[in-house]
Amino acid sequence: MLDPKPPTTGLVDDPSNIPPPKLGPPSTGNLVADSFRSAIHIAEVPCARSSLLSGIAAGVGIGFIRGLSANPVVAGSWAMGTWAVISITSWNICQNKIAKQQELTRMAIHNIGKQLRLKREDDKEPKTT
Repeated sequence: MLDPKPPTTGLVDDPSNIPPPKLGPPSTGNLVADSFRSAIHIAEVPCARSSLLSGIAAGVGIGFIRGLSANPVVAGSWAMGTWAVISITSWNICQNKIAKQQELTRMAIHNIGKQLRLKREDDKEPKTT
């Protein structure tokens, strides 16, 4: 006789069934329309807000400091360059951090199934004292 299926606990047994995170509005295939929709929904993109704000703060600071000793065009160039470098770097760091967290979550979900099976086996063994 076959053993009945164990009751489901709401846990995901297969990590590949976990849906990917939402990364902004869905694509329509039109590059121009997608670009405008992404710009409007920039707050939905993970890490975008914090990265852009970090870049803006760094750009303003470097632009101000450079503006004390150079003309405004040079200071503006430094500010824009700093904004771009800091924004891209902080966005990449944040995305890597999210990817590591997702991998740890997948590993934990995968290991929970093993731990539950081991616990069930321990419960089945008769305890002798």
